Amino acid sequence: MTEAWPVLARAEALLLADRPQEALAQLSRLPADEAVGVPPTLLRCAALGRLDRWSDVVTAASAGLAAAGPHPDLLWHLGRAEHRLGRPQVAERALLDGLAQAPHDVDLLCTYADVCAADGQVEKAAKLVERAAALEPEEPIVYATRVQVAFASGNDRAAERISREFVAAHPEHPAAHALLGGTSAARGRIGMAYESYRQAVASMPAEQAFAESALELKIEQHPLMLPIRPMLRFGPLKVWVAAIVLIFGLQTVGLPTFAGVAGLMWMLLCVYSWVVPPLVRRWLRRNWH
Repeated sequence: MTEAWPVLARAEALLLADRPQEALAQLSRLPADEAVGVPPTLLRCAALGRLDRWSDVVTAASAGLAAAGPHPDLLWHLGRAEHRLGRPQVAERALLDGLAQAPHDVDLLCTYADVCAADGQVEKAAKLVERAAALEPEEPIVYATRVQVAFASGNDRAAERISREFVAAHPEHPAAHALLGGTSAARGRIGMAYESYRQAVASMPAEQAFAESALELKIEQHPLMLPIRPMLRFGPLKVWVAAIVLIFGLQTVGLPTFAGVAGLMWMLLCVYSWVVPPLVRRWLRRNWH
């Protein structure tokens, strides 16, 4: 394996520089018998995960496990990929196998907590992330999982608070800013959400999801979007129900003129919401950089 170390070192450096495609190209230079070893497989899984190629992560991790036998880090990659592919039972099996070997592994605990939270097992998820936090309270994955579990439990306030703690502890971490952006948006703090996503984009420009979220929030902040912000904040259905209740309520109390005005304003608002947002979106996308 001695001759492989320069290749592995270059691949790891490329991965740290957020160049996963080039890292994979380096790993492809390894001989077949060395390519399935644990170190190259871990790097390959990390690079593929960075590219959201989760099916390929499953293939790579499975090949590594077949060659090297059970390994906690490979099982973590496998469980994480299966979770992203929407196969919670397979993910849980892999993560439990990993925890059987490494019961204090924070990555395994947090990913298992994510799987449980997504499956509606919020109490179990909370206990798992509590165990992880007792071991490594300042780890980024612990903060991120605590945010996800808070969201899953419906506690948006706690999710935003933990996101702020994450940013304070890791001000250069893009996921910290992205999570603060998401939690702030959920609580209607659009300005804060936009700035947080802008910080995430600055830290990781290649992450398209961060850029898209920042752009959508910039669109939402545009002055022409002000009349339809209630729809964006609460959803069209809730606003529609509120409008219907208002219109019929005015009629019921004997104010048909006001009901008619309210109905006309609602109709105009609907037309506005169909016409203006696409134009604003097209204009800002054209000038987005």
